[in-house]
Amino acid sequence: MQQKPFIHVAIPAMNEGNHLPETLHCLKKQTYAHFRVWVCVNQPDDWWAKPEKQFICRDNQQTLQTLDGLQWEKLEVIDNASPGKGWKGKSMGVGIARKTVLDRINREANEADLMVSLDADTRINEGYLHSVAAVFEKYPEAVALSNPYYHELSGDEQLDRAMLRYEIYMRHYALNMWRIGSPYCFTALGSAIALPVKSYRKIGGMTPKKSGEDFYFLQKLRKTGWIANYNQEKVFPGTRYSDRVFFGTGPALIKGSQGNWESYPVYDLRLFNQVKETYDAFPGLYKKHIETPMTVFLENHFRCRDIFEPLRQNAATLEQFVKSCHVKIDGLRVLQFLKQSQAEKPWSDEENLVKFLKGYYPESLQVAGLSGIEKLDFATSPIAFLDKIRNLLKTAEELYQQNDHP
Repeated sequence: MQQKPFIHVAIPAMNEGNHLPETLHCLKKQTYAHFRVWVCVNQPDDWWAKPEKQFICRDNQQTLQTLDGLQWEKLEVIDNASPGKGWKGKSMGVGIARKTVLDRINREANEADLMVSLDADTRINEGYLHSVAAVFEKYPEAVALSNPYYHELSGDEQLDRAMLRYEIYMRHYALNMWRIGSPYCFTALGSAIALPVKSYRKIGGMTPKKSGEDFYFLQKLRKTGWIANYNQEKVFPGTRYSDRVFFGTGPALIKGSQGNWESYPVYDLRLFNQVKETYDAFPGLYKKHIETPMTVFLENHFRCRDIFEPLRQNAATLEQFVKSCHVKIDGLRVLQFLKQSQAEKPWSDEENLVKFLKGYYPESLQVAGLSGIEKLDFATSPIAFLDKIRNLLKTAEELYQQNDHP
């Protein structure tokens, strides 16, 4: 009988005294026995001298005391919060914390072990770790897993409205990336990533970022192989405001609750179509220069008349050339193209979403009871109505995830 892989759970924690206990409770209930939990309690060291940060310093110290008192044999605590042990200089944020705990795991783990990245406010069902191991057992070639997620309603209307708007943005983006056949169709959430230790070593570990480290991490992994996107178990990230990172769910909810969604627009589906036209042109570009919908953007971004010429010179086959094109025009470049192009479009977020749903999911709209979708207003539509939209998109995304294979 094949031995089950050992799983290392990585959790960065800062000012999480009210949330971490529930996440640890979920882990204690896991049906999978072969795992260890690594918690990195962290903060910049100079916060001890800042009165406005004292409440975080105190919370972190209380968290360290609580963790020490648990005496749980599966728990390892990394103290980057006590005086003299915090981040120095420009090193700060969840990115360096996540990298620190993953690097620590990497030093002690076996190559066949698995890493599971969670956040300190994430809820999981008791079968989650078992399901993650099953994914990699079924797909041993997978370099990572971008696990399905679902934000639970909090009961706070303003918060739930912002959360649903943000999740609709994420799922609409993912669905369109699936639709156009992009290799970068994963959703990057630090609380919903798993990977073999060998994958971590292959890419030289995580690159520290103050925010968005999960996006860059998965993109780096995707360039080395296939990322699984489906698991029968979901993760349930915390639905709350947070300003501890510069962008991501927490800041999006803060800005969104104030009506600022500039950083998270619902992109015009025609822009995704332009990305697909560019993808479709890759084979022709192997032979000669061809104008594509992204040509001007790419020339300006890379400051090069023909970014494909070096790729032609270095590719021995068409297959190698196309792969190099996807590495060059990666998920970040696509996102930058969408953001720049969206700013030039007159359509509202609601109009773009309605156009997408009516164009690709007209029957689902009827089944979901969304016949009045034309009157959608993210600021005033009932929470239940927005939740129906979110669930429609979730179901559509699951079909893509279930049918995705290496």
